[in-house]
Amino acid sequence: MRKRIKKINWKVLLVCLVVVFLVAFIGSLFTSSNTDSEWYDSIKPSITPPNWVFPIVWNILFFLIALSLYFSWINAKKRDVRKKVIAVFGINFILNIFWSVLYFGLKNPFYAFIEIFALWISIVSMIYVSYKIDKKAGWILVPYLLWVGFAIVLNYLSVWG
Repeated sequence: MRKRIKKINWKVLLVCLVVVFLVAFIGSLFTSSNTDSEWYDSIKPSITPPNWVFPIVWNILFFLIALSLYFSWINAKKRDVRKKVIAVFGINFILNIFWSVLYFGLKNPFYAFIEIFALWISIVSMIYVSYKIDKKAGWILVPYLLWVGFAIVLNYLSVWG
């Protein structure tokens, strides 16, 4: 017996992509102008990848986040489950932007270091909620969790390295 392939709900997918890349754009307003600054060069750890790597990685991650949101949304059949999806993704989006504001906008790596743990926990929450709805929606967030784990190391080294 063959598994039935679901049709793509293009409207929902487009909304997910727009919302997630809007978050990316807002965060980039604080980040992009500071990555080539004297300030950032003075605190940047030696293990930091070249600047050109970050937009590539983040665009891939944001695309995966949008896909996870899409799969979670279309497979969440109950209203209360969809509310959980909105809550965990929404909290994560706010924390994602807020890290950029703290680290690059306010140039405060110490407070960003404290905040990034909340961001990491929010990703774990996203994975947990998404995985319960649709396993692939949870799994495709793992690269995001790993990248933010690496960002924790970089953030730590920029404060105490």
